[in-house]
Amino acid sequence: MSVIVQKYGGTSVGDPSRIMNVARRVVETHEAGHKVVVVVSAMSGVTDGLIKLARAVCPGITPPEREMDMLLATGEQTTIALTAMAIQNLGHNAVSFTGAQAGIVTDGVHTKAKIQEISPRKVQQALKDGSIVVVAGFQGESGDGQTTTLGRGGSDLTAIAIAAAIKADLCQIFTDVEGVYTCDPRVVKTASKIDEISYDEMLEMASSGSKVMQSRSVEFAKKFGVPFEVRSSFNNNPGTLVKEETMSMEQVVIRGVSIERNQAKVTLRQVADTPGIASRVFKAIAEAGVTVDMIVQNVSLAGTTDISFTLNKDDLPKARTTLEPLLSTLGKEISAQDGIAKLSVVGIGMRSHSGVAAKVFEALSLGGINIQMISTSEIKIAVVVDEARIAEAANLVHEAFGLSAAK
Repeated sequence: MSVIVQKYGGTSVGDPSRIMNVARRVVETHEAGHKVVVVVSAMSGVTDGLIKLARAVCPGITPPEREMDMLLATGEQTTIALTAMAIQNLGHNAVSFTGAQAGIVTDGVHTKAKIQEISPRKVQQALKDGSIVVVAGFQGESGDGQTTTLGRGGSDLTAIAIAAAIKADLCQIFTDVEGVYTCDPRVVKTASKIDEISYDEMLEMASSGSKVMQSRSVEFAKKFGVPFEVRSSFNNNPGTLVKEETMSMEQVVIRGVSIERNQAKVTLRQVADTPGIASRVFKAIAEAGVTVDMIVQNVSLAGTTDISFTLNKDDLPKARTTLEPLLSTLGKEISAQDGIAKLSVVGIGMRSHSGVAAKVFEALSLGGINIQMISTSEIKIAVVVDEARIAEAANLVHEAFGLSAAK
């Protein structure tokens, strides 16, 4: 008897009728002879509603992170209880577990905790007893017993981690789309579904703005060799299989195009071009909990240089507050710019094919779109452009690589 982990996102459990639909799908899998663990997110809109409540009672200040974790964890706990009830109503045994009860142990970082270990004894015993197990995604418990959450999209990570811990035969990530596409279909109408994608390609697309999967969950899947399928919870169509790369995957030069809006750029001007300056800048940024994406340092001129980096727009105030006290010893001026977005093209085929960067730049040039920053890796080329033109840029690059016909 195989073991299957299924994860359902907030849209899939958005209201009672959808929860009942999930329950029917789970029961069908169970009746087909499989042991099933179900990981669910909070109902669509619930997490945002809880955040709004927290801000309402903490006007003008940031709500305490420990209490935010206590609050946000209730969203998934509501869903697990309702899902277990719906399964029981269909005549099958079901038991719901919080992240802590499922044995998910994290570090003590509130709102962005990392999983340290999983002790799934209760989950395994419930499966042995013949029950369907329903686990709250997005949450765990620190070593000293504090409730923690795993950050946005953390239910994906919960599902992958549980699948690894119980050595599941299959992990299915059910969502409101039919799989991973060559670009967001809402941006590029001609985007096509990808049948198979490697962990590395999926990781680059997730970290570059694709909202289908949380990047940390893909990292975890790659580390522990957990193949998983992204598919729709509203039909039975095949989805996208994410797995180790194969020789056939390298024949596709570009797998997809990702975009990420709400970006900002910070530039430190006339920084001394001496050893240790960059270390001071980015150590301070890291200690403030700000995640940096692209970094560019200009050629030195008269002993000074400019350092620019991109980050999420929401982190811009924190970055400025962190760097301004250091300005007298770092450089002459800090400038900040929002209203920008990142476009990335991803594909393991880049390793053995030349001319990819030239084709990206040519496509944007023909559209009159200016490139503000460029970053490359072995399987990705990313550029920063005006956010107002990011959709146009995505369509131009998507068409240039013929991705509409990709299979």
